Amino acid sequence: MLTAKRLSQLHDILRQPAAPFCEQHVARCVSNMLDQAGVPHFHDPFGNLVVGVASETAYRQRLQKRDDEPVRIFIAHMDHPGFHGVRWLAENRLKIKWHGGSPLKHLSGAQLWLADAEQRLTTGKLTATLRKPQLLKAGWAIDHAEVVIHPSVHSKKGISLKQQYPGKKAQQLFGSFSFRSDVWMSGKRLYTRAADDLVGVFAIVSTAIDLHRRKDAPFIGLLTRAEEVGFVGAVSHFDLGWMQAARRPLVCVSLEASRTLPGAIVGKGPVVRLGDRRTPFDSGALQVLTALAEKTLPGRYQRRLMDGGACEATAATAWGLPTVGITLPLGNYHNQGFEGGQDCPKPEGPAPEFVHLDDIDGELRLCRALMRKGLSWTDPWSQTRSRLRKNAKNYKALF
Repeated sequence: MLTAKRLSQLHDILRQPAAPFCEQHVARCVSNMLDQAGVPHFHDPFGNLVVGVASETAYRQRLQKRDDEPVRIFIAHMDHPGFHGVRWLAENRLKIKWHGGSPLKHLSGAQLWLADAEQRLTTGKLTATLRKPQLLKAGWAIDHAEVVIHPSVHSKKGISLKQQYPGKKAQQLFGSFSFRSDVWMSGKRLYTRAADDLVGVFAIVSTAIDLHRRKDAPFIGLLTRAEEVGFVGAVSHFDLGWMQAARRPLVCVSLEASRTLPGAIVGKGPVVRLGDRRTPFDSGALQVLTALAEKTLPGRYQRRLMDGGACEATAATAWGLPTVGITLPLGNYHNQGFEGGQDCPKPEGPAPEFVHLDDIDGELRLCRALMRKGLSWTDPWSQTRSRLRKNAKNYKALF
């Protein structure tokens, strides 16, 4: 399923600059792909991208149609931890505020990329590095720092950001850590600035394209904003009340890339996520997903409570929506060099995230399998009951 064309699309998405509340590049890239494939989509009032329907009216109609088949609502987020510009301190020195998780060590001098809503700025003639980082009082991420913009080794000495891109206000700028490239391959390992959660975005786009000829498929994709600062895009969407007005069953499917843990290893298959750091997921829907994984990916999937972090499934659960999760084991979560590998010179310092192509392929197959008609959503435990009854019958003589 991960064809050369799909792999090219994945790389295109992974090349897009993204930070919390600064997802414009990802949204434009995805919208272009959906337009080319003829897949309807629209933005909700908060800028989340809704995939598979063309408008709020079509969204409501799909959820209010009387049907026993649940609408599968696939959710992934378009942002990744990063910084916003606050103010200029000098011609080439920018005060920044960090949003989301981050590495905690070896930060000074780290390479950065810088962008605005229209273009990547640190290309060709300019580079940027981190200076004077200060951590949050709680110590789990960067709070604020400075960014120093330099002329690249290939450019004329003394060029400044304001000379190259005049009129750029500090608040227009955002960025994060930079590495040798936006995305590259080493065997089947895919290194990138931000696998979390742009690979999930890609999985929803791929699933939508695969389904676009299936009339009125019970599918909606929700590509959210600002997940890294408390699921803000998802919460804002849930508060619209559109899902709560549904007249048919709903199942939310959170697609994530999550920190590797014992029993969730890069390259061993996608993970049927039993829960996150805050909550277990819906047991009945998980039973359906597990049975599908066993049939679709026998011996090539994993099953675990991924409690290294929380995800949008927590928000969906809090809003009363049955929820399951599929996650990719993620190396160097939030660009922290936990697992090392390429472009990670110092342990726990800035490093590219990485995932495995086989895990991505397995995730795509599971997403497609979840869209099959006639799955046992209404009675997911029937086979388990039959097995337990048969076992109990064998022991009746001992009563």
